[in-house]
Amino acid sequence: MALQAVIGGVLIGISGVILLLFNGRILGVSGIASTFVTRLLDRKWTARKERFDLLWRGFFILGLLAGGASLLALFNGTFAPRPSPASTSILVVSGLLVGIGTRMGLGCTSGHGVCGISRFSLRSLFATLIFISGGMFTVFLLKQWGGF
Repeated sequence: MALQAVIGGVLIGISGVILLLFNGRILGVSGIASTFVTRLLDRKWTARKERFDLLWRGFFILGLLAGGASLLALFNGTFAPRPSPASTSILVVSGLLVGIGTRMGLGCTSGHGVCGISRFSLRSLFATLIFISGGMFTVFLLKQWGGF
C-alpha cells in the first residue's frame, strides 16, 4: 500500500509541474473540476481561449480517471475497484462533505498541499495543517468507536 501512495504522490507532483510549465496554471484538482463543470453548464466556451480552457480541463479530468483506472488494474489485476464496506448513502454524504470542504477551504489537498506549500503560501500551509489535523482526528475517533 505504501508503494501505491508514493506512486500517486509522484504522479500528482509531476502533473503539477507539467501544468505549470506548459499552461502557466497552478494545479488544484477541485478548482479545475469545478470550473470545468461550471463553464460546461453555463456554455461559456464561445471564444477560442475559452474553448481551449474547457478542453485542457476536460483532458486533465479524463487523464485523472484513466491514470487511476490504469493503476487500479496494475495493482488489483482488474479495473473493478474493491467493494466499499460503506453504504451508498454514506459515500454520497462523504463526497458532498469533501466538496463543501474544498469550497470553504478555497482548494483541495492537491492545490494547497502539493502546489501551495511548494510556493511557500502561508494560506496553503494552514489549510494543509487543518486537512491533516482533521484526518488525524477522524482516525482517532474511528479507532475509539471501533471503526477500524
